[in-house]
Formats: sequence, structure tokens, C-alpha cells
Amino acid sequence: MVEPAPPVSLPAVLQGRYRIGAVLGRGGASVVYRARDLLLGRDVAVKVFTARAVDPRDLRVQEGEARLLGGLNHPALVTLLDAGVDTTDLSAPQAFLIMEFVDGPDLRGRLRSGALSPLDVCYLAWDLLGALGYVHEHGIIHRDLKPANVLLAAARDRPARGKLADFGIAVLRGHLEEPEGETTGTAAYLSPEQVEGQPLTASTDIYSLGLVLLEALTARTAFPGGVLDSALARLDRDPVIPADLPSEIASILRGMTQRDPAARPSASEAAAAFREVLVGELGGQRPQVRDPESERLAAVHDYNLVGTPPDAEFDRITALAARMFDVPVAVISIVDEKRVWLKSRQGLDAQEIARTDGLGSTGSLHEETLIIEDVVTDPRTAHLPPAQESPFRFYAGVPLITTSGFNLGTFAIAGTQPRRMSATEIASLEDLAAMALHEIELRRAARRMARLG
Repeated sequence: MVEPAPPVSLPAVLQGRYRIGAVLGRGGASVVYRARDLLLGRDVAVKVFTARAVDPRDLRVQEGEARLLGGLNHPALVTLLDAGVDTTDLSAPQAFLIMEFVDGPDLRGRLRSGALSPLDVCYLAWDLLGALGYVHEHGIIHRDLKPANVLLAAARDRPARGKLADFGIAVLRGHLEEPEGETTGTAAYLSPEQVEGQPLTASTDIYSLGLVLLEALTARTAFPGGVLDSALARLDRDPVIPADLPSEIASILRGMTQRDPAARPSASEAAAAFREVLVGELGGQRPQVRDPESERLAAVHDYNLVGTPPDAEFDRITALAARMFDVPVAVISIVDEKRVWLKSRQGLDAQEIARTDGLGSTGSLHEETLIIEDVVTDPRTAHLPPAQESPFRFYAGVPLITTSGFNLGTFAIAGTQPRRMSATEIASLEDLAAMALHEIELRRAARRMARLG
């Protein structure tokens, strides 16, 4: 049962945009609320840190999670949509994250109704191991895998999809200096090396996920008891894997929960093993390996944005951007396989350009707001061929990411002189991009309604 209203320290409408609703969950360092995005008309989850940042260092740690999540994009990770700082109390600003709202329970809540079937657990393992493989490739260790951090999203063609949530303080400390002797994580799901305070690797997450999947199959915690007893138990014994589990699944779980980190499979190895069990033992459909670019291109065509003329409503938004920021160029670009289509263009004559490796000609297809104060000297762009030839020295772009998580292109401005952008200016640019994306979504919805009618 969800709790009612937000704490008194949180505005009823955060940042003038997110109407705060019921509590979805509480953790040691944060509270997550359901909220309504009044601009885009969709539900979101708002994660607010429990402790207000009285010390500037606290705020930097809280903002660090937003920077970390902003660089991640995977279907089995809960997507970060926005972030900010609430300054209702100027003496203690409070960071918050706007996350994708997953309309489903977490695994902890689901297991109160009993264990999952082996088929469901194999699909869940495939999802979560894919997410772990992705974050491990980015040098990140989650360090707090547990049923409460696994969300279950409904799927039409298969059992519920697993989404990994809460890359919080534990992960951030993996990038900072951790206090000596401190162990982060939840006792029942710690790896042996976490209990012993040893250096951690990606294998730590594999062990913890093994315990989570075992619990999903049995509805019982592998190492119950008090914090100390639970944590120390895994140093003396391996988790009990029931004899009635399918032998192939039992074998994978034994490998994932080896006490020696070097003996555990990688995320990709374990995912491949579960995939084969689905096909060979359980009769499930073989999970398809995603081709993110093909899916993105399909979304671009579904929105009917390729080869169509510019739109007057888009022109009003880019014209406003050009005036607000006093720049010669403001564009809405849609990135196709080989072309970049300029749905609205202030200061450019072309309607489409070839997609190459240069910043501008890719439509700047990036996953988060990108500010290039000087194209020639910035290390991210100085090596690109057009950097020395283009008349533009300044670039700022916001990705146009749909409610389904597909990156269609960019809302961008450019100038002939290097310049800086304040936090307020960046927020304004992101608001204009949200308006453009809202127009895109409205047009798609109108076309669908017309077909139904």
C-alpha cells in the first residue's frame, strides 16, 4: 500500500513541472514518489534524497548519481529523464532525479505472493545480466543488488521484463575514496569479498544476482537472520540450491555463487547460459539480441519524420531559441540511417545533409545535453574533420528522446563565437527541446487517432 503525500519540505509541484503524488518506495538514503510530468503529460518517478545537502560536498555526491545515470542507456535499466536541485530551502538545497516510471511491482513485493516459475526467472536473468554486462563495460559496479532494486515491467510477448534500479550512494563510492572498513550493500545479498572488505570487481554483482535469482525461484532468502549472522554465513557455506530445480538452472546458480570471485561467470557468459536453458530445457522463445540502432531507426520512421517538410510549429520554437540565446542557428534535426533531416532550421538553407562523422552532420546524436563552448579546442570535437573548417565555434544540443526511450535526433543551437552557457540557460534550452518533443508526440498520437477513426 502506497503512502500519501510528499514531505513538507518538497513542493507540491517540483520545478513548476512535476506534480508530486504517492510514495512508491523508501530506501536508506532516498524516497521515491510517483509524479505527473505536467509538460509532457506522463507519469514519472521522482527520487529525492532523504538528507538535504547542508554541506556542498553532500550535494556533489547526490548530483553524482545523476551524472552517472545520464551516461547509461539500456532497456533493462531504469532510464534517467531529468535531474535538478530543489532550492525551496536555500540553506539546504536538495538534489532530485526524474526517472522512468515502471508500472509494475518490484521483485521483493512480487515474491510475497510466492516464487516465480523457472521460465519467468530465466527471462528475468536474461534481462538483468544484460544490464549488468552493460554497466560493467562502463566500469561500474552496482554493489547493492537485491529484490527491492529489481522492477518488473509488464510485457505482451513474454513474462515480465526486469529493470535494474537504484544506482545510488554505493556505486558513487566506487568512484570515490571509500571510508576504511566500511561495507556497502544489503547484508542478505553481499558477496563474500564484500563481507571481508576485499577489493571488488564485476564478479561481486554476479554473486549478488545469483542470490536474488535463487530467491526468485524459492521465495526464500538464501542467508536469513540478523545482519551479522547473515553476512558471515556465506563465508562458511554456499547457498542451498534445491534439488528439484532444473539441473541446468541449478548449475548456473552454483557458478554465479562461487565463493571465489574468479570462478564465477561473467555477465555475458551467464546470460548466454540462461538463454540456452530457455530454448533447450523450458521451451521458451529465444530472447533476441537487440540491435539498438535498428530499433531507433524503426522509431524514427514510425514517427513519420523522414522526408517530410519542416513544420511551422517547430519553426516557432527554433525562432524563439535563436532570439533567446542570440545565436544565428537553431535547428530540430532528425537522424536517419544516412541522412540528417532538418525539421526546422533557423540560419541554415539545407533541408537535409549527409550523416558523417562530424558533430553537426550526425545531428549530434548524443544521449544527454551536450555543451561545446568551443568546437575547435574542446577535446570531444577538436579531432572531428569539420571542426577546423566549420564557421561555427559554439554548439549546444539536447537529445530528443521519446517516451519509449528512442533517440530521434537533437534540438540544437550554434554560434560563430565561443561562448558559455549558465545553468539557467541550459535549463531553458532543455525546456524548449521538451516542447519540440511534445509536438512530435502530439503529431504521432493524432495520426494514430485518425487511423482508428
